[in-house]
Order: sequence, then C-alpha cells, then structure tokens
Amino acid sequence: MNAVIKGASYILAHVPAMVIHNGSTQITERIVNPESEYLKQLPEHLRTYKQAVEYWPNQVYIGNKTPDDLAGVEFPYYDKPLEGAPRYGKFGEIMPEEEFLLLMQCTDVFDVLLLEKGFVAAHKDALAADPIISEDIAARIKEGAEQADIEHFVAEEHAEGLYVDGKLVGCVKRAHDIDVNLSAEVMHENLVNKASNTLALLYAVRNAGVEKTDVEYVIDCSEEACGDMNQRGGGNFAKAAAEIAGLTSATGSDTRGFCAGPSHAVVEAAALVKAGAYKVVAVTGGGCTAKLGMNAKDHVKKGLPALEDCLGGFCVIVAANDGVSPEVNLDILGRHTVGTGSAPQNVIGSLVADPLERNGLKITDIDKYSPEMQNPDITKPAGAGDVPQANYKMIAALAVKRGELEKKDLATFASKHGLVGFAPTQGHIPSGVPYIGFAREDIMAGKLNKVMIVGKGSLFLGRMTNLFDGVSFVIQANTAEAESAGSGVSEAQVRGMIADAMKEFAAVLMAKE
Repeated sequence: MNAVIKGASYILAHVPAMVIHNGSTQITERIVNPESEYLKQLPEHLRTYKQAVEYWPNQVYIGNKTPDDLAGVEFPYYDKPLEGAPRYGKFGEIMPEEEFLLLMQCTDVFDVLLLEKGFVAAHKDALAADPIISEDIAARIKEGAEQADIEHFVAEEHAEGLYVDGKLVGCVKRAHDIDVNLSAEVMHENLVNKASNTLALLYAVRNAGVEKTDVEYVIDCSEEACGDMNQRGGGNFAKAAAEIAGLTSATGSDTRGFCAGPSHAVVEAAALVKAGAYKVVAVTGGGCTAKLGMNAKDHVKKGLPALEDCLGGFCVIVAANDGVSPEVNLDILGRHTVGTGSAPQNVIGSLVADPLERNGLKITDIDKYSPEMQNPDITKPAGAGDVPQANYKMIAALAVKRGELEKKDLATFASKHGLVGFAPTQGHIPSGVPYIGFAREDIMAGKLNKVMIVGKGSLFLGRMTNLFDGVSFVIQANTAEAESAGSGVSEAQVRGMIADAMKEFAAVLMAKE
C-alpha cells in the first residue's frame, strides 16, 4: 500500500543581521564595492521582528492563514500588515534572531559557537519558554563567553561574527586552521541549517502525532553540504539534526538536488515506507544564509523593505498507510530525464502531462498544482515576475494543446487549479513542498482529491552539467478502504487471515518437530 503524509511543519527565523553579514549578495558587494551606497542604505530597509510576524505570506507559511486567504489580499502584500498576528502557527513558528542564535548554540557539539554571557543571560529563558523546545535542548545552553574573547576571535582568528541590532554578541570559530570546508563561514552556514532543521523536525513530530522514537529514518534535502577536505559533501545533516531533536531511534542520510531536492526526498521516503524498509520517515530541509537578501538590491532601489530576511525550514512525516491520511501515489511520478531538454514545454510535459497520461488522467483531473511557490512580493520587484503564475500559464497552455482544456478557460485555470506564492526564496524551500501541509488538510476534509507537487532544480549551477532537473508526485485521498471494498475483504479481515495463516504454519512446524 502507498505511504501516507502524517503531518508537516513549516518554520521561519527572522534574522535581519544575517542579511547584512551572511547573505551572498551582501558578501559579494563588500568585496567588489565596499563603499557601496546599497550597503549604506540596507540597514534602513530591514524589518522589525513585529513587521516580519505581521507579514501576510509569513503567516500563510506557518499555517495561520491559507493561500486562499492570501489570494484575497490586494497585491503587493508588504504594506498591508496583518495586525496582531501571532508568532506561533499550526505548522510552526517565526522565531526571533536572539532565540535562534541560542538554538544554534544548542545544536553546536564541537564548541565552535560562542555567545556573550550577558546576551545568554538576557535571552535563555525566552528560548526555554518556547513550547516546542524540550528541557534537554534548553539544557544545552551554555553560560556564555567574555566579550573580549569574542572580539579576539573575530579580529584575529577569522571567526564569523554574530550580531543583533548592530552589536557583536557572539561568533562562530573556524573548525580547522586551513581546511576551507571547515572555515568559520561554512561552519556558520551549516549550524544555521542544523538549527532550523532541528526546529522543523520538532514541530513535524508534534504535528504528525507520532512519538520521537517512532521516526526510523530522516532524509535531509537542504542545499548545503557538510564535510572536510577529504569528503567535502560527506554529510550527514539528517542524523546531526535528529540527534539534537531527540529522535533516538532514527538513522538517516542527505539527498541533494538543488531546488528539486525536497521532491526527490519525499519520493524516496514514500518508496522506503512502501517497501517496508522503514515505517516512519522524516523529510527535512533547513534554512540557507546565502539566500538572505538575495534580491535586496532591487528592493532597496525601489524603496521596499528587504523582504528576504527570514530563514525557512520544513519537515514532512511520511509513514505506513493508516487508512486515513492522504497517500503519495508512486504510480504517478513525473521526472525530467537526461533526454528531456530545457525547453519550458518539454519540462512541463515531462513533469505534469506525461505521468498523468501514463495513468489515464488529464491535466484537469488534478485539483491543485504546487510548483515553485515563490512569493511574488519578492520576485516581481527583482524582475523575475510571478513565478507560480508563470508555471500555471504553461500548464494551462499545455492542457489546451492536448485538448484537455478549452481556450476560454485559460484565464481561470490558475485560480481553479493553482495557488498564490507565499514561500520565502530559500532555494529548495519554495519548490512545491510548502503546500503539502495545506494539501493534507484539504484532502482529509474532502475539499480536494488529488494534488500534484512539482519540484524543479537548476543543476547547471554546479558547473558539472547544463541539464535542468525536476520531479513531481501526486498526493491523493486515502484509497485503503476502496481497495478493501474492491477485493470484497476489509483490511482488518486481511490482517486476521494473515495472522491465522501464520498460526497454522507454526502449528505445522511444531507437529513436524
């Protein structure tokens, strides 16, 4: 039987200081143009924590509002705050920078992250009060270091500074003197990923209603890689985050596929569960510092807030069929093959039309499509347009070409089968998976029957191939009851017959002895 989606989590960490100090756009600007007017203006365009919490797309991401709610908000969204919006949502939370730095320290097992003792004292109770942070995690908070020591490491030992409101409050030290894979910059990036991964794992286990010890395998699908000079991407973020989250029964590994990584990982998880290798698998992805402020030059130039000020994280719990939860239908898989090519029509054909045709379905048989769900508030000012809407136009055009949609229905296809973008531009995070939590709810409520998640990735960024990439899968209403009815035997009866057969077999063996 197909594996099911037991639950999902979505978390954000508001980290405006990391936008300035760790975003790749800003790092590059400091190198090539250190006196840049952009760098001087950027601090004035950073949002407060309250503004980030009251931002409509962020509230959708953590589950307090739905994509349908956001569709009713006049675009653009940044100037229409959701007054009084809460920090916590049904899928996760938006964590402030101070607490996130402490969470990073909690995930550090090699003592490379130092926080100033006054800073720790001022904020440790706040992190410990977070309802998802268990006592064993809070107990990992260290007392703190002297400010002079932190300043020394930053000034003399190539440490990466940690800042809040322009003040140096800590640092991440390099983990090796000459290994660039263990430099302070990379260690910082990886601890950010690990901390956001851990937070997502904690929420996913809670949301799925499973025990921590139930999780047997974790797949990390982020875009970072941890290792040393002898194995640069050896991993294993999955097991590292599982350790801090307390998933003591789990092993795991990392899957990489640029932005398509999450979709690859969910398919792998569903296959592992369906094969019986593991009963409960967590697919998780943490935040990416490089993407912070990635389009901020355009935002600042147009007088907008620097909207890419949040790290994202997500986790999906895939488990054995419970007869209720929505299934991942492994018979309907789209794949961008080596021979597909990069033409948009070929890409959409391979990911959407081809798998449906193989299963006797039309494009219009899918209730909702979730492709790249980037927030247009971020991408449109940067000249990238509305990414989800562009995908829906291509899918609709293909449906018309195949005779599955009338031309007159082109204009309404996106509103009927699509979603407004709401995810942060965190690389792999927006690629299809942000909708899984909502899809699960809507399918279980009977509002939808089939949802297609479409992940796409840019493999050419690694300079190893010019190929594009993509994979899609369908989440559908649970079919266990229908399968049992079709066979004339209930699932409980099947289990009973198996148990009886095993007893009879055991009796035969005993009789022979």
